[in-house]
Amino acid sequence: MDQKQFNRFFQDYKNADVDKKIELYCSTQDLSENQYMQMLRVFPVNKIPQLEKALR
Repeated sequence: MDQKQFNRFFQDYKNADVDKKIELYCSTQDLSENQYMQMLRVFPVNKIPQLEKALR
């Protein structure tokens, strides 16, 4: 995903609730490793187990 598209996507991601963040993290394609890391940085730490479960 190019940077301009990612910036728009990332704003929506940051404003989403945890369930939507998980959905977006798991279903969005063509992201770079750096883009995934940016998403993880704003993901609530106490909800990481939910994300891990969804990724299985």
